[in-house]
Amino acid sequence: MLAKVCSAAVNGIEAYPVEVEVNAGWGDTIVVIVGLPDAAVKESRDRVSTALTNSGFHFPMGRTTINLAPADVKKEGPSFDLPIAVGMLAASEQLASEQLEHFVMVGELALTGAVRAVKGVLPIALRARAEGKQGVLVPAENAPEAAVVSGLQVIPIQNLREAVGFLEGEVAIARTRVDIARLFNEVSDDELDFADVKGQESVKRALEIAAAGGHNVLLIGPPGTGKSMLAKRLPTILPPLTLDEALETTKVHSIVGLLAPGQALVTQRPFRAPHHTVSDAGLLGGNANPTPGEISVAHHGVLFLDELPEFKRNVLETLRQPLEEGRVTISRAAGTMTFPSQFMLVAAMNPTPDGKMPHESRSSPREIQNYLGRISGPLLDRIDLHVEVPAVKFQEITSAKPGETSAQIRERVVAARQRQHERFAGRARITCNARMGSRDLKSYCALDEPAMELLKFAMNDLKLSARAYDRILKVARTIADLAGSANILPDHVSEAIQYRSLDRQLWT
Repeated sequence: MLAKVCSAAVNGIEAYPVEVEVNAGWGDTIVVIVGLPDAAVKESRDRVSTALTNSGFHFPMGRTTINLAPADVKKEGPSFDLPIAVGMLAASEQLASEQLEHFVMVGELALTGAVRAVKGVLPIALRARAEGKQGVLVPAENAPEAAVVSGLQVIPIQNLREAVGFLEGEVAIARTRVDIARLFNEVSDDELDFADVKGQESVKRALEIAAAGGHNVLLIGPPGTGKSMLAKRLPTILPPLTLDEALETTKVHSIVGLLAPGQALVTQRPFRAPHHTVSDAGLLGGNANPTPGEISVAHHGVLFLDELPEFKRNVLETLRQPLEEGRVTISRAAGTMTFPSQFMLVAAMNPTPDGKMPHESRSSPREIQNYLGRISGPLLDRIDLHVEVPAVKFQEITSAKPGETSAQIRERVVAARQRQHERFAGRARITCNARMGSRDLKSYCALDEPAMELLKFAMNDLKLSARAYDRILKVARTIADLAGSANILPDHVSEAIQYRSLDRQLWT
């Protein structure tokens, strides 16, 4: 007898439907799986056979052929265990149900028949809705994640016998539902706050500008000045995630397996801080079958690279395309994958090899230049703000005066972002000032004569590149938005110019 069960698999960050066809025939008792299965899928024969027996079912006698269609796409992971088991029961007439075509099911089976969590349930649920399915059968741990997809029944499954009972109409299982509004209102108890930072008002101002316009930042200063402390608090002043952004971010986290058990949605902007020994595959994504890397996990959040010159040169150079385009394309023999990577880059570094300021350092000028030379000019051009982080004064450390809270700074940031949304209405590609292209600068960053003369002087005197010119205009536009000004004034341009520290060659 032939049975068909609907399932799905993930390719990149999107899911595609997989039809599990099971045929129980005559011959020697053997299970054959075809359709380009990987090792984990092939091993499901032993998991499923043991789970069927331990759940009180009979293992089908004779030759059982399982086809995972489409047959020209490689299938990975243990998520096909549940649909294969259900298909074998239907093919051997131990399960009679008309519901199989209406539900998509995924799940790994334990030897006891229990259903374990799998990766990528959110994109699978989104695909099931797009295919017009009635609902999904998923592991109970993954049910909240799937339940954020509206218009879809989410059936949490604890074990194989429970799944069979539901499909036959003998077991009633409550559908999983989540309150998305409540999820966004939940605040982490250990949330950081800018009020914890003593002094560094100029750096806080720079980070506020970066958050308001989505700009990349490089923090330059000696050890112990608070660079990491400030960077970790940057997500707390970024605008809250929208539902669409949260879904995109959650899809990536689901595929990588970073969602906590029972977590439905990523509602806080991610903060990723990979070690400087990270490989290019770890940062961008890759391996034989490409999976998202750190820059995609940081999608709609912050990627923090501490001790920037310590990263391998070839790893840093791979950031250039994602920083410009907001996505990364990985090509391997298995195919080409495109992952989203719209993140804010925050990097930190010492001004000299020994960590001291240039006038205090024992390093020679050549050693200092070699140290700074580990970061290429094209990469520095893609960082909008170069911010000097000085040592904190004793009076500031011991001051009892509270600093501004993250909530207060975020209000100004959100107001500036709102002006940008209104300005770029109808331009889905541009989400903030940092995403403007060269053509957009002519429309949205026009300068009056005094501002243009100031910028002309800076370009000639500092010998800035054309890309640095674009960055200054974008940052000036953001400063004007924070000030509530429709026009970019000379003061805004002047402040933007001062954030090109390395272009001004302060360390020579």
